[in-house]
Amino acid sequence: MDKTFHGGQALARAVEAAYAQGGTDYSLEPMVLEDGTGAAVGRIQNGDHVIFCCRRGEREVELTEAFTDKDFPHFARPDMGELEFAIMTMYHEKLKDLPIAFAPERVQKPLAQVISEAGLRQFHCSESEKFAHVTFFFNGGVNQPFPGETDLRVPSPKGIPFDQKPELSLPEVSEKVKAAVDEGYDFILTNFANGDVIGHTQNTEAKIKAASIVSSYVRDAAEYGKAHGYVVAVTADHGNIEKLYTKDGKPDGAHTTNLVPFIVLDPQGRAMTLRDGRLGDVAPTVLSVLGLEKPAEMTGESLIVSGDITNKKMMLIILDGWGFGTGDEGDALFLADTHDWDALLAAYPNSKLRASGEDVGLKAGKAGNSEAGHSNLGAGRIVAQDDVRMDNAIKDGSFSRNPVFLRFIENAKKGGALHLIALLTEKSSHGCIDYPLMLTEMAEGVPEIYIHVIFDGRSTEPGSAPALLRMVDEKLAAMGRGVIVDGIGRGIALDRDGNYGRIEKAYRSLVDGQGARYRA
Repeated sequence: MDKTFHGGQALARAVEAAYAQGGTDYSLEPMVLEDGTGAAVGRIQNGDHVIFCCRRGEREVELTEAFTDKDFPHFARPDMGELEFAIMTMYHEKLKDLPIAFAPERVQKPLAQVISEAGLRQFHCSESEKFAHVTFFFNGGVNQPFPGETDLRVPSPKGIPFDQKPELSLPEVSEKVKAAVDEGYDFILTNFANGDVIGHTQNTEAKIKAASIVSSYVRDAAEYGKAHGYVVAVTADHGNIEKLYTKDGKPDGAHTTNLVPFIVLDPQGRAMTLRDGRLGDVAPTVLSVLGLEKPAEMTGESLIVSGDITNKKMMLIILDGWGFGTGDEGDALFLADTHDWDALLAAYPNSKLRASGEDVGLKAGKAGNSEAGHSNLGAGRIVAQDDVRMDNAIKDGSFSRNPVFLRFIENAKKGGALHLIALLTEKSSHGCIDYPLMLTEMAEGVPEIYIHVIFDGRSTEPGSAPALLRMVDEKLAAMGRGVIVDGIGRGIALDRDGNYGRIEKAYRSLVDGQGARYRA
């Protein structure tokens, strides 16, 4: 590896040129470093060692499959039978046989399991952008449905930017939920994805429209369930869409630390009092309504503090990315026509839930996210999230003693390059640039260390990639090893909706060097 390369500096200049052409971090096309001969630097080859330094789940699955699934059907790949590929956390149960640096601790007795063991039928439904959240994450890290559980995925829109269709697939999701009511499931779970998916965009008009759409559909679905004998609870997994602007007045696409709602509709109109709480109190509330005993593993408590609200059937609607905002011109829910949402708050008992930081197993002060939210909602307790587990490993020194990391580093010393695929951010729930930097520090004696950057564009300030690249470059220079060799937008490399054309683009960049070329 030529130490004269300043890969981060060179990529920063390429990104700035892409910005000038209207590019955004989330959607940046592949950019690949080339040497003086025109050859791409640092491509992943058979016999190399790859650590995917992201820590979440559904967004990392498709790219991981492209490198590790022998029967991968979506595009042709070279023989990589000798490639070592490790993942930071278990992105999906089907990847359980890969080397996993921080293997998950399964949630014991999540809500769906308790309902199943009681012999009740349940229905989980969302559009594909959030399907993993009402299944894998809500069910405590179990990807297969429990006995008596029906899971239904409605495809999210394809081929157009989400902000061009702010309703997403909510009309179809709503119809499926109503059909489940008609079929008489004992427990119905659904996620309305718009608040988070549209909230992540920079399109203020689309956010305001999405808030109006959600307002209408949530009231319609909730009242339909209530009219058919269901106790209906409406809540959210974290805040997002309500906050339109950053402190600098720019469009804000990040999650918030705002409180989220909890509303209960009772078909019998019985008097009840609700208390404020946290997301981990929702599952015990559901069990209380269904008349089921709360398992010892659930440390949360019912949010219903007075009133005998028992019922044979219950529906839980989770509004993704829907928090209580500031109630002014910077609040999408204030600006939008949300008269249906306002009517629910006015007509039915409601309270506020904490959905961020330590209340959902994240670091203090950190905004909530969909994975933390749904895992807490389903577990009925605080579930320590990956960032906390990994931060604890960094603090107690066990990160640098992780056997998966050490094995890959030792193998790379014997032959083959070490590749670190990493999200370029300091605070996303999907990862942190600190991880590849720490691994590079650990990898003294490894001849070739290549860092492959995925631009964030969600939890990171828009337009901040060049400064972060230069910061990483300075740290690599101080260590005397490691080079940044390419970059690609998160919306391409971390697709989660089966758009394998995007995954192929990322794969071809990493393996074949396909993409816009730049030089140091």
